[in-house]
Amino acid sequence: MEQKWPQEIWLVRHGQSAGNVARDAAEAAAGHLIDIAERDVDVPLSKLGVEQSRALGDWFASLPEERRPNVVLHSPYVRAAETARLIIERMGAPAMMAIQSDERVREKEFGILDRLTTHGINHKYPELYEQRQHVGKFYFRPPGGESWCDVILRLRSVLDTITREYCGERVLIVGHQVTVNCFRYLFERLDEARILAFDRAADVPNCSVTSYEFDPHHGKHGKLMLRLTNFVAPLEDTGTPVTVQQDVPAAPKA
Repeated sequence: MEQKWPQEIWLVRHGQSAGNVARDAAEAAAGHLIDIAERDVDVPLSKLGVEQSRALGDWFASLPEERRPNVVLHSPYVRAAETARLIIERMGAPAMMAIQSDERVREKEFGILDRLTTHGINHKYPELYEQRQHVGKFYFRPPGGESWCDVILRLRSVLDTITREYCGERVLIVGHQVTVNCFRYLFERLDEARILAFDRAADVPNCSVTSYEFDPHHGKHGKLMLRLTNFVAPLEDTGTPVTVQQDVPAAPKA
């Protein structure tokens, strides 16, 4: 049977953002609100996030040309779009590279909890805080927002696009912490307990790489096999600080 998957897929979380920095400051001060004026979609990279993105772009540029991405899908959120642009600039975009902003790989929507810290959620919406603790982040949907299941549902249609349009290609996807984890859920056929165990164990570092390579010898018709998980050597090798801040708003591990 003809191969349906890309030859390789890289999942990258955006570089450190101004929102990551503001969230850390608010949490450290036990504040209720993350002090950032922009809409979540408009939050830019921090200065360090720019450096991280360039370091990762240099790593992609160091790969043999036939191994570099030739398709880039990125979240339209500014921090992810900037990360993708900087990677492409450093790597060099071949003439036939497909570059696409795709709203389906955007950040999880937080609804009324947007910009609230853990303390702020507990203070302003104690019943929702308790409900989330009981239900767990996989199924909990804040008013006006999304659960992890909602994110997974939209990512399933991304998989349809990838298998239809990019079979045999090398696809780089630049998104967010939750989208990286939810793609892992789909590619590795995980369940709620396993993906949340990964999430509890460690946050997805900014500009880290999780990758899959097609192996024709696994599965009935071949399958994507995990090769790298939260890979940060491109940053470490250049002395670029590695950051693992959560995206906003903060949410207790469940």
